[in-house]
Amino acid sequence: MNIVCLDLEGVLVPEIWIAFAKESGIEELKKTTRDEPDYDKLMTWRLSVLKEHGLGLKEIQDTIAKIDPMPGAKEFLDELRSMTQVIIISDTFTQFAKPLMEKLGWPTIFCNSLEVAESGEITGFKMRIENSKYTTVKALQSIGYETIASGDSYNDLGMIKASKAGFLFKSTDKIKADNPELPAFETYDELLDAIKKAL
Repeated sequence: MNIVCLDLEGVLVPEIWIAFAKESGIEELKKTTRDEPDYDKLMTWRLSVLKEHGLGLKEIQDTIAKIDPMPGAKEFLDELRSMTQVIIISDTFTQFAKPLMEKLGWPTIFCNSLEVAESGEITGFKMRIENSKYTTVKALQSIGYETIASGDSYNDLGMIKASKAGFLFKSTDKIKADNPELPAFETYDELLDAIKKAL
């Protein structure tokens, strides 16, 4: 029994925070898990930047509404889902993910949730579980699944390395250089072929 675990941002859809940084003109918000391996530290810092600029959930959701999946992402996902079970495991939040899941044809996603005040200010975030991608893959393995995983960032390495087959996708030169044992792909066709061989 195989199950494919995919990251969301940078793999199927553009990075939400980069899109929001462009939309809001706040350059510093372009920092992602490709730059900062400690997700808690990254999110706490992001929330302080939002507070400083008086921005909340609505402004981010307005940006997300304009984001489309990467070219070929839905077709890749549709074909993959016709062959095997697929779960998207993301460090994003339910309040961000919903419109993107609709555009991708409602795949299953495991993610986190934001704490939002009535004013719309994002006051905090609740992680589903610590080290969620790695922990989720290990949990799936504990109930009899063999996992195949792919992602682009530091926070994906745990699930990629813990799986029977794992691939970097559209990753950075640094992450690829630091993990030369991991096959790295740039196109959905290459990734689909590699997953098919691993199934």
